[in-house]
Amino acid sequence: MGWSSWLLFFYLSWSFFISSTHESQTYQLQLLQQLRKHLEHPPQLDILEGYNGDLCNLSSSPNLGIVCLENTVTELKIMGDKLVKVSNDFNGFAIPNQTLSESFSIDSFVTTLTRLTSLKVLRLVSLGIWGPLPDKIHRLYSLEVLDLSSNFFSGSVPPLLSRLVKLNSLTLDGNYFNGSVPDWLDSLSNLTILSLKSNRFNGQFPSSICRIITLTDIALSHNHLTGKLPDLSTLSSLHMLDLRENKLDSDLPGMPKELITVLLSNNSFSGKIPGQFGQLNQLQHLDLSLNHLSGIPPSSMFSLPNISYLNLASNMLSGPLPNHLLCGSKLGFVDLSSNKLIGGLPSCLGSMLDKRVVKFGGNCLSVDSQNQHQESYCNVANEEGKQSRCRAVGILVAAIGGAVLVISLLALLVVFLSRRYRSRRTFKQNIISKVEQDNIPTGVSSEVLANARFISEAAKLGTQGAPVCRVFTLEELKEATNNFDSSSFMGEGSIGKIYKGRLENGTCVAIRSLSLLKKHSIQNLKVRLDLLSKLHHPHLVGLLGHCVDSGIQNDSSSTKVFLVYEYLSNGNYRTHLSEMCPEKALGWPDRLAILIGVAKAVHFLHTGVIPGAFNNRLKTDNILLDEHRIAKLSDYGMSIITDEIEKPEAKGDVLKSRIVAQPPVHCSY
Repeated sequence: MGWSSWLLFFYLSWSFFISSTHESQTYQLQLLQQLRKHLEHPPQLDILEGYNGDLCNLSSSPNLGIVCLENTVTELKIMGDKLVKVSNDFNGFAIPNQTLSESFSIDSFVTTLTRLTSLKVLRLVSLGIWGPLPDKIHRLYSLEVLDLSSNFFSGSVPPLLSRLVKLNSLTLDGNYFNGSVPDWLDSLSNLTILSLKSNRFNGQFPSSICRIITLTDIALSHNHLTGKLPDLSTLSSLHMLDLRENKLDSDLPGMPKELITVLLSNNSFSGKIPGQFGQLNQLQHLDLSLNHLSGIPPSSMFSLPNISYLNLASNMLSGPLPNHLLCGSKLGFVDLSSNKLIGGLPSCLGSMLDKRVVKFGGNCLSVDSQNQHQESYCNVANEEGKQSRCRAVGILVAAIGGAVLVISLLALLVVFLSRRYRSRRTFKQNIISKVEQDNIPTGVSSEVLANARFISEAAKLGTQGAPVCRVFTLEELKEATNNFDSSSFMGEGSIGKIYKGRLENGTCVAIRSLSLLKKHSIQNLKVRLDLLSKLHHPHLVGLLGHCVDSGIQNDSSSTKVFLVYEYLSNGNYRTHLSEMCPEKALGWPDRLAILIGVAKAVHFLHTGVIPGAFNNRLKTDNILLDEHRIAKLSDYGMSIITDEIEKPEAKGDVLKSRIVAQPPVHCSY
């Protein structure tokens, strides 16, 4: 009887496993067939038509590859034949015979794609996909390789791509992405390959890339990057750097010593070639052509042990090359043409015995006179260059001197005017200080309160789409909460009671109710609330407004204050860590993204405003999540008004320690 029970158990377990595997295979096959429909039935996916077999046993081809792990699709490769034709007129919409049709929906396509949640490798190349890449691509949180090259993606790279913390290869070549290169790329701490070639990126090369120490390949060629190229010497693993055909115009920066290939041609780099380039012992391929480089190239570059290709053509290199110049044994191609070099050609470059290609036309060298300028041409050019540099230095010195003089005169004028009106200001300030002497709150100086002076990012963020803080009436809040009915009561936080409400325009809000003693100045309280309203940051719960009501019927000694916040529907961070709700538990990538967001918010509160907002009650209960699981810190900045509310608490209005800015989230919520 015992053996029969065991056999029955194993039979049922095996049957369940076979059934669940079959259901998973069927679901994934349906998703791939939907993707085929979205992509308008490319021939590479014809094998899926009417296919009912094992998806993981499909034969791979150069144009289609599906790899499974434990019957789950982990790699998907589709290589199409819709090659991108470079067009300056592309405006982000469908092009007949090049892109997918006008009925194609990039949003629906990516939504279907993200249901393959176990994907680690995704390559969708030359499929005619067009439109902006949706943020929801970040739902493929297991991605390690993402290749969307040779399509028609446009717009900016979605910021939520920064959540793909496992990504080690990002390739977006041959698209129409525009705007600046993202400055959050250092969030991808495992990235080794970054390739954004042949797009429409502009602005400066982001310094954040220099913090991704795992990078081995950087390719940003054929874009519109401008300005200074930062020091790259910290990228100790970098092997390939390709920045051709941009508009970079700085001196050449420091380079990491492990570089093998450096392609910087067709930019506007200037100054001398740093001697450090002659110490890159792993370097094999160096192209600095079509720039504005000057001076004599370091002789050690020619004798690097692994150098095979050296292109310095079409610059402003000048002076004689050293006669004792040595060439490395692997050096097979050298191009020095179209510069201002004079003198003879070193023997290692002029010898016909070596199988080495050397181009040197368009200089003033004393060899091959048919393809050389007269030496006077190069001397005149050099003199003109020196004179222009002297003029530039003279103009710069004159400009600096003029600026110093103007600033000095302005400073003297300010001092004169300030002394003239100091007596009037002193008299006025004495009157103000006497009126407000008893009501100046502790912890914040009267000067700061009077000027409401916020420095750094507070003012900037406040003007960039942040909600405008408004003053609500008590009637509006009563209507929003059904007269503060118990059904709208959400709980008690560390400071005050919390209610959920719905404003007249349909916006859901969280309303915090506070009590304070009437002997404190309402005017000073409003100044403090004004300070609090200026704290805008993407990772802070937004303060939408406030209401001050001094007409409390049952307590004539108190004033009621209501703070109206945005309502976040996804609960607090603690709930998503709870073992009681395993289906809501967050993965490690999401937890890391949340903690990074909270760290940014705390850094802003400490350093982004004056005075800094400290004592922000940083707990898992106070970290709230919106519908996209973006973390926002609540209960912040209470130190700004805390001394107005501590005394009522001491009076007996002791609140619970847990802060709540939305209903407590349970498994059934």
